[in-house]
Amino acid sequence: NTPVMKKLLNDPSNAVSEMIEGLVMVCPGLQSLKGQNVIVRRDFLGKEQQDKVALISGGGSGHEPSHAGYIGKGMLTAAVLGDVFASPTSAQVLAAIKHVSGPKGVLLIIKAYTGDRLNFGIAAELARGEGIQVETVIVGDDCALLDNPDRATAGRRGLAGTVFVHKIAGALADTGASLSEIADVARRVADGLGTMGVGLSPCIIPAVGKPGFTLGDDEMELGLGIHGEQGRERTTLKHADDVVVDLLSSILNTAPAFKGKDLATLRVVLLINNLGCTTAMEMAVVARKALQYLSRDRGMTVVRVYNGYFMTALDMQGASLTLLPYLDDSGDKKDNDFLALLDHHTDAPGWPRTSSAAPYVDQITVDYKGKDAHSSEIFTAASVPAESRIPSLFRQFLEKGTSALISKADHLTELDSAVGDGDLGISMDKASKSLLSAFPSWDLSSPAQSLHSLALTLQVGLGGTSGPLYTIFFLRFAASLEASLKGGNSYGDPKVWAQAVSAAANGIQEIGGAKVGDCTLLDALLPAVASLSSKLVEGGASAEDALAAAANAAEEGARSTIDMIPKKGRASYLGERARGHVDPGAQAVAILFRSLVL
Repeated sequence: NTPVMKKLLNDPSNAVSEMIEGLVMVCPGLQSLKGQNVIVRRDFLGKEQQDKVALISGGGSGHEPSHAGYIGKGMLTAAVLGDVFASPTSAQVLAAIKHVSGPKGVLLIIKAYTGDRLNFGIAAELARGEGIQVETVIVGDDCALLDNPDRATAGRRGLAGTVFVHKIAGALADTGASLSEIADVARRVADGLGTMGVGLSPCIIPAVGKPGFTLGDDEMELGLGIHGEQGRERTTLKHADDVVVDLLSSILNTAPAFKGKDLATLRVVLLINNLGCTTAMEMAVVARKALQYLSRDRGMTVVRVYNGYFMTALDMQGASLTLLPYLDDSGDKKDNDFLALLDHHTDAPGWPRTSSAAPYVDQITVDYKGKDAHSSEIFTAASVPAESRIPSLFRQFLEKGTSALISKADHLTELDSAVGDGDLGISMDKASKSLLSAFPSWDLSSPAQSLHSLALTLQVGLGGTSGPLYTIFFLRFAASLEASLKGGNSYGDPKVWAQAVSAAANGIQEIGGAKVGDCTLLDALLPAVASLSSKLVEGGASAEDALAAAANAAEEGARSTIDMIPKKGRASYLGERARGHVDPGAQAVAILFRSLVL
């Protein structure tokens, strides 16, 4: 099925002009030229125009923040915007040149696409004919097809590495350098760049209203261009670490600045670019592996890292990685200190405000200095007798309960997706596995201490709303047992367990503020606890019969939530729409109690 276009736009044919209006409204340092898709620095005309080289770039729209986001002191002077994924006209480029040019001339930074090269090139020729000094720099940093000459006849495409040319050339221009000096350094930067990207989804051009290409649910495209052009290969989805290694190794093995070099001697700058719709979580995972691979696996020194939106492809999901070698390593100092240029201040709205320091790859954690809350000194009541069944039952209950939750994780996720955020099954699965990993180290001869350890394990291993609720349940359970034993009672007294489990349930009510009828886990838990206490204390039932009755009560309580309107938790935001769905938390409680039936 073709995805339906869902975008916050008006008439797609007006998207670029309305975007320009919005940009200059929210960025006080920008202005647009009347009748042209050109944005310029508001403060450049006048003295700066007389004393400094002007920098112009641009291309098709849809790559924001490129290129208008890089207009500002210390970066671009102007940007020329074409329609989405379409080069601007030579007339628009010429208008930008004539508006910002001064005695020191203009540098055009051009991505290596045919339309951009033609239109910027024609504008440069026309400007020179009018006596304006113009130099051009072509940026082609794509490495996807370098090892396949038959498919690379059009040359390397200009990708996210272009923004490094903007930044370094812009900083040099801000120092008052000459046009020839800036052009020379800009070309050296362009020659050193290497970029590879991966796409996980297509993008939708507003005027077209449908994806420009298709990718299967289990496919990704390695080495694609920023307009969705075909890349090196289409393959099945891989883990993030594998993708990062593939992208970086392709750059290091094919880019002229790296191919055949002793990588351990190189210092590099890393740019991690979001292609549009990749989450911050995914970008951080990519950054982690990229830094580890370059530093640890290849022995390189990463002197700066930038992670964010630099050159997007509308709503494409994916990322690109760019490497730039430290220019001073060539022995030529004409770049006026490479890092100083990267760190040079700019007020361009699209450039990230990052730390001017090398990233830490090692020594990124610090030892925790808090007291061990699992210490056996916390609980001093007597242990159970050596012949007691309690340790083996505790182990059995834990193993059966966690096994049940793991097996029902997908079911709980499905329930939670209908009325919540869909994470309950995942959370229960993770928490159960953390318990199974931790409990062999517990002192099962002390049930109170074991329950306390269980609570603290859940405090770390169970996220969301469920984490604190289950944590307080088992903390209160442990504390009540300890208090009863110190009061002269024994583990063999059913009243001790009945009181403890009731205190635990009351703890959830106190902390969470819910009650029966609010459509929460309490609608299953409180009836189950009441039944368990009644059977153990008043009815004199065996533990087996009491647990069976409690499981029945929990299941009945969970079913009762189907007809309720939630009053607590995320489901309460749905109101009447949540009716007809069982509460996921209540269902998890029912699953737990049923698993404990001996």
